[in-house]
Amino acid sequence: MEAAINTIVTQFKVYAGNDESSNTLSKDEFHNLVTSQLPNCVKNASDPGAIDQLMRSIDENNDGELTFSEFWQLIGKLACKQGGFSQ
Repeated sequence: MEAAINTIVTQFKVYAGNDESSNTLSKDEFHNLVTSQLPNCVKNASDPGAIDQLMRSIDENNDGELTFSEFWQLIGKLACKQGGFSQ
C-alpha cells in the first residue's frame, strides 16, 4: 500500500508542477491528470465538461484549484467504487 500512496503523491506533484503552483492542480492540470491517469475510473473522462463538473464538485473552497486533500477525496471515492464498497 505504501507504494500505491507514493505513486498517487508523485503523480499529483508531477501534474501540479506544470504551472506556478506545485501544491495545487489547476483546471488544465486536473484535466490532464484525469485523462492520462484515470481514463477508465472517471466516467466521461474524455469530456472536458464532465471533468470541469467533477472538479467543481471536489473543490471544497471553490478557488478553482485542487489541493492534495481535495484530490485525495476523489481517489477515495474511486477506490470505494472500484472495490464495490458503499459510500
